[in-house]
Amino acid sequence: MRQPPFLKDHDAILMVAPSFGVTIEPYLTRYLASKKNLEKEGFRVLEGPCVHLEEGVAASASPEARAKEIMDAFRGDAPLVLSVGGGETMCEILPYLDFSEIASLPPKWFMGFSDNTNLCFPLATLADTISIYGPCGPQFYARPFRGPEKDALALLRGEKHAEGYPKFTKTRSNPDHPLWRYRLTQEKIIEAHGYEEPVSGTLLGGCLDCLLGLCGTKFDAVKKWNENHPEGTIWFLEACDLSPLGIRRGLFQLKEAGWFDNANMFLIGRPLCRDAEMFGVNKRNAVLDILGPMGVPILLDVDLGHIAPSLPIKVGAKATVSFAAGNLVYDYEE
Repeated sequence: MRQPPFLKDHDAILMVAPSFGVTIEPYLTRYLASKKNLEKEGFRVLEGPCVHLEEGVAASASPEARAKEIMDAFRGDAPLVLSVGGGETMCEILPYLDFSEIASLPPKWFMGFSDNTNLCFPLATLADTISIYGPCGPQFYARPFRGPEKDALALLRGEKHAEGYPKFTKTRSNPDHPLWRYRLTQEKIIEAHGYEEPVSGTLLGGCLDCLLGLCGTKFDAVKKWNENHPEGTIWFLEACDLSPLGIRRGLFQLKEAGWFDNANMFLIGRPLCRDAEMFGVNKRNAVLDILGPMGVPILLDVDLGHIAPSLPIKVGAKATVSFAAGNLVYDYEE
């Protein structure tokens, strides 16, 4: 896998909008504050042409325009391409991206969350390039940085160790105060199933909602991925809009499609439907009934997903994952 060079002081960050643009609150206020905070951190912040648009269908612009912004970003000089948001229709840019060209260019970092699975995942499987499934641009609105934002910058600067957080939150925003900072108030319990010792492999995954949209398309290169990675894959998965039954069906689909054939471990984040139950199916047995028979370690309710905080993860990187003192620990290889 190609790892981009680590960020240095005064490097440029190019903001892009491959999904939603920054046009409404609280995201606009947060974006402007984040831009200032990243500049205070010593970076030069640049903007792509789609960042402040809302001209597409549930997106900043047309698929062609958003794809052009991404291709120009990978052809450009900024070492970090940072998405300004998730959304709903980022998958529609894929036919207009040239992953062969991206793979031929010097590698650079892309970072984004949720709908940005549609770029993080194929960057690994189609362009052999490591990216970061982590915070989008507007999440850097509170300084000094902490949690995911601090850890994302640490990874981008070369840190090789990362671990989960002590608690989580049920409240991510305050509509009357865009710059309100969430507090970690909920006790966290990670369930470990079949875990006995640290597990090594290559990290791959993202938002399950998006991965299901890729499965079986011409952008599905997981069979080749499995052939090229005999060391095995550590899958990290989280769900946004899916119900417990949707999670169960989705994991069944990916399993039967062969995606998990060389899985070494599963890291399952906190789903938004974490308190829901349908026909006796809940967030727990939706996973264990489908993945449990595979006989590999499974960690449930790790710090990953749309219930903050979500630990940034290097997609396509080799790592050793541990479950120590009730927490998730990553140690990345060089």
